[in-house]
Amino acid sequence: MKPVLVLLVSTAWTLTGAQYYYQGLMDYLENRLLAIEDRMQFWHEQSHRYHTELLDFKKLTAETMDGLRKEHSMLFKDLEGATVRVDRVEREMDYVETQTSPRACTNQADKVVERGVWGLEESRGEEEEDEDWEELQPRVSDCVEIISGIRSVKILKRVGSPKGMWTRDPRSSRVYVFNGTSGDVIYQFNSVRDFSGSSGVTGSRQIRLPSEWNGPGSAVYNGYLYYIKQEADTDVQVVKYDLLSGSVTDTAMFPVESHATVYNLNPEIVADLAADDEGLWLLYAISDSEPNINLAKMDPATLDIEQIWDTRCPRENAEAAFVVCGTVYVVYNTRLASRSRVQCVFDVNDMVISEEAPLLYFPRRYGAHASLKYNPEERQLYGWDDGYQIIYRLTMKRKLLV
Repeated sequence: MKPVLVLLVSTAWTLTGAQYYYQGLMDYLENRLLAIEDRMQFWHEQSHRYHTELLDFKKLTAETMDGLRKEHSMLFKDLEGATVRVDRVEREMDYVETQTSPRACTNQADKVVERGVWGLEESRGEEEEDEDWEELQPRVSDCVEIISGIRSVKILKRVGSPKGMWTRDPRSSRVYVFNGTSGDVIYQFNSVRDFSGSSGVTGSRQIRLPSEWNGPGSAVYNGYLYYIKQEADTDVQVVKYDLLSGSVTDTAMFPVESHATVYNLNPEIVADLAADDEGLWLLYAISDSEPNINLAKMDPATLDIEQIWDTRCPRENAEAAFVVCGTVYVVYNTRLASRSRVQCVFDVNDMVISEEAPLLYFPRRYGAHASLKYNPEERQLYGWDDGYQIIYRLTMKRKLLV
């Protein structure tokens, strides 16, 4: 009986211990589940807070972007106003410089007394149809004049590459456009008005040449195109092309180095042809080491060289040149484009004395001139400036020695 009692007591004790063990395990698991639930609740609250903060940040960002757009629009308007004011100041400076400009130097003397005052007027946009800018009719010139100033400037349009040239035949109303620094195609318009009213070069007659022209240094004179042909490691050729028949009538080799450029700021021009009342001229540099610009008088019929001069006008910082009544006007600038100016004058007949030599400043525009072509019948310069086609109308006076 006694052993049975001991067994029962031992069994009861074991069952009681197991019950306590399982109860403790359940309490532990319950506590862990409660901790997990608390952590999940915390994570949920944190996620909700982050989501709310993200929405607030998105709203703030959108408001900030709207504010920046408004400020950008206001800044753009302010810049437009500043541009207008700067243009006004530059026009006033143009006028002041005509009154108090420094003196030019010619090949005869260092001291020059500038004579005359020139004013600047600007017309653009819808003023293209103004009566003042009607195309001028041919006139007869005695060619004893010198430029005294730039009377007005007209920005006609913008078409083509930053560099190129355009000109008008002095004996007709036709306009010729040379886009770029080389090519075998030129564009012919019946008049300046047709060119101005066209979209780009649409409506033009395309003329394909038998060989490429090199550099914006061509000239149109009495129905003929004179252009520079340059091939690798060869002399420069002047080609005479009949615009009416569409054929080459003559060519002439010119003894200059193919890599020598006439203007330091326009290295694409190895020779520059110019036409005025006295005929056809060629501006060039004999070699790359030659510091000055040379001038040759050419027979437009045979392309023979009649006479050669050393203008003593430096190539350094020169960007273009043109000839008026046998007087060469060399235009200078800086590598960082600034105010173009005529700073050296050479007269082949020694009729320009130092007191006459003008210092002409061109109105500040877009960049530097790629070309300047004079039309003796209109007393106008046709300029190409960073893709803009510009007309400068000149005022003239008689040379003092005449």
